[in-house]
Amino acid sequence: MSRVLIAEDLYLLRDGLVHLLQAHGFTVVAAVESGPELLKGLLELRPDVSIVDVRLPPTFTDEGLQAALAARAKVPGLPILVLSQHVEQLYARELLADGSGAIGYLLKDRVFNATQFVDAVRRVAEGGTAMDPEVIAKLLASNARNEPLAALTPREREVLEAMAEGRSNAGISQRLYLSESAVAKHTASIFAKLGLAPSDDDNRRVLAVLAYLNSR
Repeated sequence: MSRVLIAEDLYLLRDGLVHLLQAHGFTVVAAVESGPELLKGLLELRPDVSIVDVRLPPTFTDEGLQAALAARAKVPGLPILVLSQHVEQLYARELLADGSGAIGYLLKDRVFNATQFVDAVRRVAEGGTAMDPEVIAKLLASNARNEPLAALTPREREVLEAMAEGRSNAGISQRLYLSESAVAKHTASIFAKLGLAPSDDDNRRVLAVLAYLNSR
């Protein structure tokens, strides 16, 4: 049973998250509404995963992210799932910078059902990644002129985006209606074109792709 900390300033959303996660077997160890409370909770409670809004009191700028980054600097790999209203490339890049995994970045208005959200929380708690497709698309778009990325076929870009979201070959196969062998060929081609070492470990593979996007 995973222990969860929630940082969200809007009462209705915060309370809704508490009830949703409790209904799916999570233990909510704290539900806070400000950056200082978040940092204190992260360091003292060491939750299995934290759901963090970027903009929290007192200034409603980037307190949530700064608290998460400060905590991960002291506790490497501390699982953080950002739940934001907007795609902030700088925030996404900062979150990915240490390459240790256990990170996620979802957009509030694109979480369409409880199963999708709970799966993302569990994935991050287990050390994996959960990146919204729009976040990945923004990172790819910002690197569109990069020669290796430009060399990818349209299908390879679709596979890359799905891979960066944290999907396994089986998950990509189901999403894109391809055989798993076809997905394996596409991923091998992607890694060759990007100059990345191939890996059968899904999380290492995702981290390699995200590190590549983050470094350009």
